[in-house]
Formats: sequence, C-alpha cells, structure tokens
Amino acid sequence: MQLLDLNILQRPLLHTFDAASILAVLYLLARPGLSRLRTAGLAVAGGAAAGVITLLICEAWLNIFGLPLDTDTRAWVVAAFAGVALALANLWRTRWWRRIAAVASAALFVSTATLGINAAYGLNTTLGALLDLNTTTHLALPKLDPKPVSRQPLWMTWKAPTGMPASGRSGAVTIPATASGFHARDAHLYLPPAALVPNPPELPVLVMMMGQPGGPEQDKSSVRELDALARQHHGLAPITLTIDQLGNPFSNPVCVDSGMGKVYTYVTQDVVGYIRKNLNVDPRRTEWAVGGYSNGGECALSFGAKRPDLFGTILDISGELKPLNGTEAHTVSVIFKGNRAAFAAEEPANIMKARRYPDELAIFTSGSLDRVYGPQAAVAEQDAKAAGMRTRSFVGNGVGHRGDALDFGVRTGLPLLFPRFGLAAGPVASG
Repeated sequence: MQLLDLNILQRPLLHTFDAASILAVLYLLARPGLSRLRTAGLAVAGGAAAGVITLLICEAWLNIFGLPLDTDTRAWVVAAFAGVALALANLWRTRWWRRIAAVASAALFVSTATLGINAAYGLNTTLGALLDLNTTTHLALPKLDPKPVSRQPLWMTWKAPTGMPASGRSGAVTIPATASGFHARDAHLYLPPAALVPNPPELPVLVMMMGQPGGPEQDKSSVRELDALARQHHGLAPITLTIDQLGNPFSNPVCVDSGMGKVYTYVTQDVVGYIRKNLNVDPRRTEWAVGGYSNGGECALSFGAKRPDLFGTILDISGELKPLNGTEAHTVSVIFKGNRAAFAAEEPANIMKARRYPDELAIFTSGSLDRVYGPQAAVAEQDAKAAGMRTRSFVGNGVGHRGDALDFGVRTGLPLLFPRFGLAAGPVASG
C-alpha cells in the first residue's frame, strides 16, 4: 500500500499518535530543576493562550470557517499550540539530543492534532486526500452508444443483462476547462453497473460538489450509497460526477464568475459539455440533478435556481444560504469588487424570487445539532417553495455539520432521486 493511500481514520493509528504525543510531553517536562519546570509551565500556558487568540481571530473576527468550530476541534488547536510552545522551550540550554527530540515532538503534536480534527470531521479517509494529493486511478470511459429518448421510465423497460458487474466503478476524470479557463482539480466519476454493460441505457446524471475545505475525493459516502441503491434497482443508478468548484481546498470563489475564477461558466458549460460528449446520459432536464454539501450545497441551489433548463432537481445537503467567502463584507470586497448589488443578485433567495419553477424538485437535508446551517436550510426550503418548487426537507437527529451531515444527506436524498429519474416505481417526491 502506498503511504498516500493509508487510511488515517483507523483507530489503532490515531491511538498510536495520541500515545506518542503523551510520551513526548512527559519527556519534554522531565527536566531537573524548579526553574526549568516553571519555564515549561509558562510555555504551555503561553502556547495555549496563543491558540485561544488565534481561534478568536480566525473564527469570530475573520469567520474563516463559516461557522463556529466544535469544542473538540478547539481543544485540538489549543493543545497543539501548547505542545509546540513546550517543544520550543526545550530548544534553549539543553543538549543536542533534547533539541532533536523537541523538533520531532513539535511535528508530532501538529500531526496528532491534524489527525484528530480530521477524524472528527470524517471527510478525508486517506493521507493523500488530507494533503490534497489525489491518488485515485483515472477511470476509463465506456464507449458512447446514443439511443432515442424513451417515453417509458427505465424501471419498466430495463432488463439487467447476464454478466453485468455487481458493483459500479469510480475513478478520477479530467474535465477540460475550455470555456472557463478555471483551474479545477480532477473530478470523480461514478458509473453504476448498468453503465458498464454493452448497449447501456441512457442514464440520469447527478453533478455533486463538496464543502470547503474539501474536494471531489470526498465522494466515498455517495459512491457507497449509490452502489447500495443500484443493487436494489437491477444495476440502475444515476451517473454521478463529483466536481471541484474550488480550485484548491483553501480557495473559495463562491461559484460565480469573478476574478477568482469563472466557476459558473466551468460548471454550466465545461462540466455539462463534458458529460454530454463523453457519457451515456439522458439529455432531458428532468434527468439531470445538481447537488452539494455545505459550500457545495449553496452552489447547487444557486446553479439549480439559475439554470432550471439544465437541472430539474436540486439536492442541498447542509448548504449555506449565501455565497460567502468569510464575512459578507469580505465577500463583497474580494469577489464582487465592492459591488453589493452584484452580491445580492447572486443570493439564491433573490434568484428564486425573480422567477417561477413549475417543474423543479428541491431536496434539503441538515442536522439537528447544526445551529448555523440547519436554520439556513429551513429558510432556503421556504424560499424554494415560495418560488413554486416542489420541496422536501429532512433534519437528521443528532447530526451536526461534519461527515455525519454528508452521510445523512446522501442516505436521505439520493433515494428520492430514483422515482424522479424513473429508476424506481413510486410517486415523484413532492412537498
């Protein structure tokens, strides 16, 4: 196994780092003399204070994270600052081997905190995903096999052929940014079993986007759910393309065309064009959906509201209510160059107020523990309903705004797409 493919959510690995960090702290504290112990204590206290101040600046003042951090995340940050400060205090008036141990301990403390925070959120499963180094194998695409559009739903006409794979296939694909010039990372494509047979049917398609920081490699819960649903529906499931609307984990161009990148053009022209040219998909708008989690959820609502001609269904998983990069003032300044009217025009609520949606389905999911985006999801659902969309809204009991929110969203929302797409019998979801 390559190092970048290491599963960093496994408990033995996390416990090993925790234990090593505790031993490192004990070693760094074990210095003879009361004055040295006092110095170590002051270093720990000073480091913890620096961690608290950093959190206040980043979380409360700059709003870098877009929502309040959970208590365990704050604790990891403060502990890392305190540990690094203790390590730095061991660099002076000590022997060379203690200096080496101090430097190694500082790296260990940062690594342990990073792994702990990542495990709590549960979105990056491998070291490569955490470091934004995509190791996913590129997926070979099936040959195009165009067919006339059928008037009957697939669940009535499809017969799974002998030899159809038991599971779907997923991997990375590169989408040329011909129209937009946007520097996106590779997308991740899921092909259900029905897409992998000779003479495949034209399947519905779902375009998905993850949160920020994040990327297409966080699509694993969607793939698991889609594969499970495909097994229940004779290999049928939507072809799902998880794309990069950010450019990198630390960027947030808020899914509009701006100086930070032409994301709107990338999605509506480059991504849509790639799907049409390379995949066996049903061309009808009712067979296309756009979805996303957190930052990607707001993008999905925005794209669906702007382009109902492209996307007949929206899946908004714990999505933001507005296209924000930090604070609203920062967004207006950086993304919209001070034009507050341009910012307001990109708010999904205002987009939806300007038109009616006679045949659009919008699904909203959130968590009961999510005190920021939970209420925002409720407002977004009401905005969509007022604009004429058929809506469904679900709140997961005990769910926050981490990997559990994404898992709940795909587990709850994806099955509702199957009647809408004609992949399963039953009434189309309505609100």
